[in-house]
Amino acid sequence: MPTGHVKFFDTVKGFGFVQSDEGTEAFLHVTALPDGLTDIKPGTRIEYSIVDSKRGAQVMTMRVLEVPESLEKKQRAASRMKNEDLVILVEGLISALDNIRPGVEHGRLPEGASADKLARLLRTLADQLKS
Repeated sequence: MPTGHVKFFDTVKGFGFVQSDEGTEAFLHVTALPDGLTDIKPGTRIEYSIVDSKRGAQVMTMRVLEVPESLEKKQRAASRMKNEDLVILVEGLISALDNIRPGVEHGRLPEGASADKLARLLRTLADQLKS
């Protein structure tokens, strides 16, 4: 069975094309997708069988070998801090929050540059925890 990847797939139209590792293309209809799938991402590695139809090569059956990692996931992983740096950030935040606690207990919130710095640190930590 040839192997290759999904070159294009339109869920609305229900078809797309696959490209073999050798460079040949074949038509892919939604009915050739494995049971339970109605969509498939471009770049997905597959193994498939083909049949020659009036319109050329067509995928009859296929099996998913590997789903590509999303670009967003790769970008989040690349922007993630090292654990050592994250520990330093958390320790700095704990210290900063301890420093403002007495004022907050008396109804005084940080202002100006102090508030901006604390907000930036909190946003940075939130972004790191989210990724």
